[in-house]
Amino acid sequence: MLQIPLRKLAELKPQPTALDRFETASTDELRAWQRERLAWSLRHAYTNVPHYRAKFDAAGVHPDDFKTLSDLAKFPFTAKADLRDNYPFGMFAVPQSQVSRIHASSGTTGKPTVVGYTKADIDVWSDMVARSIRAAGGRPGMKVHIAYGYGLFTGGLGAHYGAERLGCTVIPMSGGMTERQVQLITDFKPDVIMVTPSYMLAILDEFRKQGLDPRQSSLRIGIFGAEPWTNAMREEIEEAFDLHAVDIYGLSEVMGPGVASECVETKDGLHVWEDHFYPEVIDPVTGEVLPDGEQGELVFTSLTKEAMPVIRYRTRDLTRLLPGTARALRRMEKVTGRTDDMMIIRGVNVFPTQIEEKLATIPVLSMHYLIVLSREGRMDEMQIQVEARPDATPEARKSAARQLEQSVKDTIGITARVDVLDPGAIERSLGKAKRIVDRRPKHD
Repeated sequence: MLQIPLRKLAELKPQPTALDRFETASTDELRAWQRERLAWSLRHAYTNVPHYRAKFDAAGVHPDDFKTLSDLAKFPFTAKADLRDNYPFGMFAVPQSQVSRIHASSGTTGKPTVVGYTKADIDVWSDMVARSIRAAGGRPGMKVHIAYGYGLFTGGLGAHYGAERLGCTVIPMSGGMTERQVQLITDFKPDVIMVTPSYMLAILDEFRKQGLDPRQSSLRIGIFGAEPWTNAMREEIEEAFDLHAVDIYGLSEVMGPGVASECVETKDGLHVWEDHFYPEVIDPVTGEVLPDGEQGELVFTSLTKEAMPVIRYRTRDLTRLLPGTARALRRMEKVTGRTDDMMIIRGVNVFPTQIEEKLATIPVLSMHYLIVLSREGRMDEMQIQVEARPDATPEARKSAARQLEQSVKDTIGITARVDVLDPGAIERSLGKAKRIVDRRPKHD
């Protein structure tokens, strides 16, 4: 199997305790490196992965056709189905003996998607998470409480290696055991927590259940990812804990957490680490590449991955690309939803984050909610189950239900039934929150 070396990779290794050169590089310098790295990645994939060779050939393109960054649009997309069709190791570009680690998705909707890493891939991943933690305000010597799940899920180990690379003290709590989470936060006094935003709300509930003031905890930085979340949820968490809530982005097919991160100075979108991941935004229907500033589906091509390069991977996440602010690298706007969690209800496109934004405007209601879809006859029905705050009176709960129903009708255009439930009625997720239960007939 032919191995093509990536020029000067060693000399570009970031120093995790300081800004990396690419965080402040000129656009010309960055684009030059992207062209070289894209050329390498396309050839590496074509030469060593039969799936990519067949797909490129079928599309009538060859790595030699890549001359400028705009030429990437000539190459075919990669979708999650491609990874599942090549389960388990058909997308790997190196011999098994060079694979240092394997991760995989949960596989709840079919075969899991499997990803592999060489030692160099693990090093790059660790560097990018370290860079992300630093951008969020983390520094060497801080204690980092990791409540992402460990195991095949990339969140726990990705955060762990990155925090260690930065020089932090890691508390590898993993997910679950919420009462113990609070105990260790209280006893060990971490500066930083890394967890899904929805599970952070469960930790908040536990603080209050134990009669503890979350604002008196040691936490000063929360790095939240793995699911879309709104600025309204950010404000609630920041106010409750008196900390900075910062977004981190990643997905296992591209690397894991650390593909992009917000900077604590601005919190105005996630800077994409473009020296390792080339972003595009496309029209999700036509596949056409959209100019920066237009919203569409996010697509990534890996620039340095050895074990499993990905070419134009369709993430299904909806966002837009914006100029850099705190860093020279471009930003991606906070993900507003996914093409595969979009609900079509009576012809109207609805995302869970739209409902979440409405909840945030009604003080009586919490951020714990579930959307249940059903069908009565030919008509789709939407029910919003949402928990009340602990101090809400019965009259306030009824008023809040009417207010939410009216708000959803006026701004989204959908008639929904709102049921305000007791605190704790909705099952808590230990990882990514489940927001939608679709009970509509599958054949329709």
